[in-house]
Amino acid sequence: MKTEVRNAFGKVIMTVEHVAANYLVYNNWMGYQTREGIITAANVSLEVIARHHYPHLLNDNTLVLGPWDHAVEWIAQDWTPRAIAAGLTHFAHIVSPESFAAPSAEAMAGSTAGRFQMRIF
Repeated sequence: MKTEVRNAFGKVIMTVEHVAANYLVYNNWMGYQTREGIITAANVSLEVIARHHYPHLLNDNTLVLGPWDHAVEWIAQDWTPRAIAAGLTHFAHIVSPESFAAPSAEAMAGSTAGRFQMRIF
């Protein structure tokens, strides 16, 4: 089942679904991401991780526009410990080489180093 997360204007900013065959949650982010939108969507994703106890997260940012470094500290300090407690052990993050989102992913990887296995593609 795919869940859509919308911003205050009703635009879909992320879809999240669980893939039982691979024990993973797949997040597909799109558009410009505000801090509030990231918090809302990441918490929806966390609910799915916790519900299914899946250890793998595939976080797809190929459709993201602009940086999201305004949420990196929250992700590292708030979301990551809760995700680990819910069973997350592996985090794959896909970025677009033409996007300003790649440096944000690198900042997140640095902020969460050693807490779970993270790879950026």
